Amino acid sequence: MRLWIDGLPVDVAPGKSLLDGVQQLMLDSPLLSQRPLAARIAGETFTLNYIPQREADTLPDGTVTMRRAMVASGGKVTLLRYADHRGKQVYTRTVQFVLFLAVRQLWPAAVAKMNFTVGDTLNVTIEKQPQFCANDVPALKAEVEKLVAMDIPLIRRRITTRQAMDMFAHDGQEDKARLLAWRQAPYFDVYQYGDYMDYFYGEMAPSTGYVSVWDMVSDGGNGIQFCFPDPQNPDTVAPYRQMPNFSAVCAESERWCALMDCDTVADLNELVQAGRLGELIRVNEALHERSFSQIADQILDRKAKAVLLAGPSSSGKTTSANRLAVQLRVRGKRPILMSLDDYYIDRDKIAPGPDGKLDLEHINTIDTQLFRWDLTDLLSGRTVNLPKFDFMTGRRVKSDQYISLGPDTIIIIEGLHGLNPALLPEHVEKNLVFRLYVSALFPLNLDNHNRIPTSYLRLLRRIVRDHETRNASVSHTLSMWDSVRRGEERWIFPYQENADVIFNSSLVYELALLKTHIFPLLDAVPPEDPYYEEVRSIVKVLNYVLPAEADREVPPTSILREFIGGNCFYP
Repeated sequence: MRLWIDGLPVDVAPGKSLLDGVQQLMLDSPLLSQRPLAARIAGETFTLNYIPQREADTLPDGTVTMRRAMVASGGKVTLLRYADHRGKQVYTRTVQFVLFLAVRQLWPAAVAKMNFTVGDTLNVTIEKQPQFCANDVPALKAEVEKLVAMDIPLIRRRITTRQAMDMFAHDGQEDKARLLAWRQAPYFDVYQYGDYMDYFYGEMAPSTGYVSVWDMVSDGGNGIQFCFPDPQNPDTVAPYRQMPNFSAVCAESERWCALMDCDTVADLNELVQAGRLGELIRVNEALHERSFSQIADQILDRKAKAVLLAGPSSSGKTTSANRLAVQLRVRGKRPILMSLDDYYIDRDKIAPGPDGKLDLEHINTIDTQLFRWDLTDLLSGRTVNLPKFDFMTGRRVKSDQYISLGPDTIIIIEGLHGLNPALLPEHVEKNLVFRLYVSALFPLNLDNHNRIPTSYLRLLRRIVRDHETRNASVSHTLSMWDSVRRGEERWIFPYQENADVIFNSSLVYELALLKTHIFPLLDAVPPEDPYYEEVRSIVKVLNYVLPAEADREVPPTSILREFIGGNCFYP
């Protein structure tokens, strides 16, 4: 059959794969930056092992029928590489398979657990006897190199869900068996090599040999930091950057998950089924309240007069600012809330980017000079006339709000760029400014080898909030999400380690509640929608979650109320 791969025509015989077509066109490359990892066909992602025309589909008259995706695309195939978001996901899943297979080959009884991603590194802990330590890293690294050199084909096969549960239970992977008990579909897809079987909820590269750029170092304990390619230059490994504050918050969140008996989605489902979700909600909310109380104490101990509060989209910045203000009032202070959004430059004064669009995540959209002047004046005891940005007209307007700092006043300034050094006046005493980073660092796993990304939770929150407050469709929110993520990567994440405190705004229980709000919205997205694949990837995780009609249990001060409604701080 005739295909157009990246616009180039090629004839692929029945039974041959997309990879065969790629190789015929000499589009394969030893360089990761240029090497195709997967393909997009009719809006969906496919492995390069995908066979466009199966020999088994030959009709009695010799006609070979085309598969659904090929019919829908008219034979057009777009290749995905590491620079593509979906291509990077394919590479990451392949890495996970190779890494966990290496652990199995070396220490068959060991339990490896995927923890959190920090920058371009993945933290994995390994429980074994004797305890995993830095001296074990060279052996693990050598085993990964060996598996990559073997170039093992990664072929997916389909079995029944019952078979998968039995096989995982027999193999000692009880976490996967427990998760699959909540799966509604009668089948399950797996990858297997020898006696090791696993799955990572999405497409992988054609073989282990594609994992060509990586490194690993000890995390200083019973695990490793696996280093991925540099996003700016995928042919080299990203430089390893220690982030002790961020890592410590992630580790603390996981510790609290264990104390609340809720490490995985299966744990959460069992709590919902047993009628114990209310207890989990109360404990989780109490932990948040304690954290805000401790942060308020640290602000007072520093004698800070201003709090710069930053965080990525849908992390709960606004509610966090209000809850912190309550704690400061309890301590006899008079907090004033400010927003960096009011320092936006007039929209018609912002130069468009190379694509002709306004990059509203860019630091240059903020009048940083005016903000530094105002902050300097406030900290010096002078009165400031605060600006006001009118989002309807896209212009800054004069306001009638004048503020000054009395002996008990503390200003809380919330905004996307709050940790950016460009906002700090050069000559202001640094102790007067307390920097707080808020992010939803979701600690829950699907199973030991499959983490639910923190960006996934924030996307769910934003879809629900956009629908509730702006009547926005799922597709509208998804259409903006890639741009939002790029802005975060550039303007937020590089500065998160500069914070005096990192607050984890995620709530272990919230998936069960968010599902009741979001599932009807996702179900209504038709297959022809351009964001249908993204919707299906969201649903793929939520299908394992038992929904809970427990909104009444969530207090009005909860960060979750910022997204599902009923927040007592603002309409």
